[in-house]
Amino acid sequence: MSQLPFFTLGDFDLAGKSVLLRVDINSPIDPRTGNILDDARFRAHLETIEALSRAKVSILAHQSRPGKNDFVSLKVHASHFSNILKRRVKFLGGLFDDSTLEEIDSSEPGDILMLENTRFFSEEVVLAEDKLEVMEKTHIVTNLAHHADYFVNDAFAAAHRSNVTLVGFSRMMPNIAGRLMEKEIVGIEKFFSIEGKNRIGIFGGAKADDSIKIIDKMLSEGKLDKVVTGGLVGHVFLIAGGMDMGSKNVEILRKEVGNYEKILREAEKLLARYREAILTPVDFLGSENGKAKHYKIDNFRKDIPAMDIGVDTIANYASIIKNSDSVMLNGPMGVFELNDFAAGTEEIFTAVARSSGYKVAGGGHTLAALEKMGIGESQINHISTGGGALISYLAGEPMPGIESLKASKNKFGGN
Repeated sequence: MSQLPFFTLGDFDLAGKSVLLRVDINSPIDPRTGNILDDARFRAHLETIEALSRAKVSILAHQSRPGKNDFVSLKVHASHFSNILKRRVKFLGGLFDDSTLEEIDSSEPGDILMLENTRFFSEEVVLAEDKLEVMEKTHIVTNLAHHADYFVNDAFAAAHRSNVTLVGFSRMMPNIAGRLMEKEIVGIEKFFSIEGKNRIGIFGGAKADDSIKIIDKMLSEGKLDKVVTGGLVGHVFLIAGGMDMGSKNVEILRKEVGNYEKILREAEKLLARYREAILTPVDFLGSENGKAKHYKIDNFRKDIPAMDIGVDTIANYASIIKNSDSVMLNGPMGVFELNDFAAGTEEIFTAVARSSGYKVAGGGHTLAALEKMGIGESQINHISTGGGALISYLAGEPMPGIESLKASKNKFGGN
């Protein structure tokens, strides 16, 4: 049996068994056509589905949330999975009705069923964060639990949520981490275990509130030695350090960063405690009439927005990354989607890829930039599928989806 604190697929022979498989295939959808625009999350689960090829699999998943224009049925998702797997994934229009349960019972080893969007059912939405005892009495759990032998949770990207279909089965049957879930946890934990004096965290992009929460946690716990900042995260720290970045940049920050004033105060506190550990840009590329304009801190143009880090910052950051023992990469250095302002992100991400340290990357814009640059898992040790889940994990917040796996092993470990 695995030495991990939860069951893994290697602990069981699931051939011929009925398995509920929870995945996270919540994906961008074209509201006009209903087509799935990015199937990265589908492909992330392929290894788990292949490992269950001799089981009877019923897939549980959600798409968006009530009120959104992409809150749709999973019929298209079933078809998309069929195309990727080159195997039929049969869509069922229900979750726990008699017809759906009969289909589950009559399925054969090797069959894959896709159940309806779990958030179409009020229990999944209304009872989120409720007590486990309440979840266990829901129609979802009481019905499905009698028609399955095992529950496999592969939805790392939703592991920070406490929904019925994520945690409600933990005492009903053995809950097992899928291959993706196992890979995510092991990959991130390995980063935490790296010893050395050059553990680097790179934080960019627009989510300054999330980044500052993680930076505070990881510096205070000694999990990072230096923090490299770019994007709006870098701007917040520069302003917190006393720099006047001008009304244009402050206006952008107020628009993009929730609770801007509060986040600025948090950044000021962090600089007071860890000034030597937090590095900020020394030059920028700005957008002047749509064209790239280079300027340093001492000749800063306050009337144009900073769009990317400059060459001196790139050189400084790259030299630090080169000698790192481990690197956490979370967020681009600028507006990399525009070619004129992509150099900072490209150079820093390339420096990370070339580093001999242990490297972890995650976050939606980080993954998009890596994909654009053709940097994959051959160059980055672990690329996380999680957005909010990765942030919660790094910040040490409770992860209900993972805690329920641990609880299930404690209950069923001797059987």
